[in-house]
Amino acid sequence: MIQGYKKILIGIDGSVESAAAFDKAVAVAKRNDAELLLVNVIDLRSFQSISTYDTMVAEDTKRGAEQLITDFADEARAAGVTKIKTIVEFGSPKVMMATTLPTQEQVDLIMIGATGLSYIERLFIGSVAQYIVTHATCDTLIIR
Repeated sequence: MIQGYKKILIGIDGSVESAAAFDKAVAVAKRNDAELLLVNVIDLRSFQSISTYDTMVAEDTKRGAEQLITDFADEARAAGVTKIKTIVEFGSPKVMMATTLPTQEQVDLIMIGATGLSYIERLFIGSVAQYIVTHATCDTLIIR
């Protein structure tokens, strides 16, 4: 049975793993004439160490994420993907990419890179990829 996808969510965080997942997602999007939803969710926990929430830091982080996503969108267009949407949000990457965005955007497939975390980090905080696989509301594919 051949699966046809209409909307593919790809988590982009700048890691080697997410770049590999992006390459695969572009190929799947082209084969299916699907829309590619490029997503970066900025984890609010990363700001917990800042004593007083500094909006400048948050704004700089968001601008950097938007530039990263824009670069990937340009690369997808150059590869022949015509339907692209970009999203940069603050929140929990696990929840946003497993349930919130797939439901809001009617996503058929989530493609993400395997974790870049060490064994100890995965043990204490868990990986986004692992969470998405167990909680996603649609098909998921982890790229190593």
